[in-house]
Amino acid sequence: MKETPAPPRYIVVDGPIGVGKTSLVDLLSERLGARKLLEVAEDNPFLPTFYKDPRRHAFQTQLWFLLNRFRQQQELGQFDLFRQTLVADYLFAKDKIFAYLTLEDHELALYERVHALLQVRVPTPDLVIFLQATTDALLQRIAIRGKGYEREIGRKYLDDLNAAYTHFFFHYTASPLLVVNTSDIDFVNRREDFEDLIEKIGQTRAGMHYYVPLGSRK
Repeated sequence: MKETPAPPRYIVVDGPIGVGKTSLVDLLSERLGARKLLEVAEDNPFLPTFYKDPRRHAFQTQLWFLLNRFRQQQELGQFDLFRQTLVADYLFAKDKIFAYLTLEDHELALYERVHALLQVRVPTPDLVIFLQATTDALLQRIAIRGKGYEREIGRKYLDDLNAAYTHFFFHYTASPLLVVNTSDIDFVNRREDFEDLIEKIGQTRAGMHYYVPLGSRK
């Protein structure tokens, strides 16, 4: 008799700025009775100046994110995943996406050395959900949520970021991966979309999978 795989206990939701990561984490944590692990980007003191002058402030911004993410991940070692599911709104390994977009070669060499030392001490998720959206959709959502420092984000940066995320997750193999294009669903305002996504999450095991929206199925 074939053994039924255990449900994911550590789920990560990731994707570019404005795609809806935290919204999905909130919904999943409520449904699953899970604890949330949220990254608060606003705490990074270098972020507002980075969006105004990325080249000048890239390294300190990236290093702050790397070390803060690592500190949060270390706290997971004290969390009992057998007693409660955990849902996070970022994948530690994806930190490299931003580093490769923004750092100069000599900065990247130093960053790589630090990242390699930290990565081996970070737990691997049971499931990663990669949320996608077009650049136009991201710009619209960023404008709606109205965070002041995000007004400096340009289309080219988001285009590059979108492409980098897609490339990264196309080659990601460390965990089961569910790719969800959010352009065709609204899991926040349409209950049927969320319920259908929940069902797909429960079915996702090894390998890469693509979520097909409910209305697109024949």
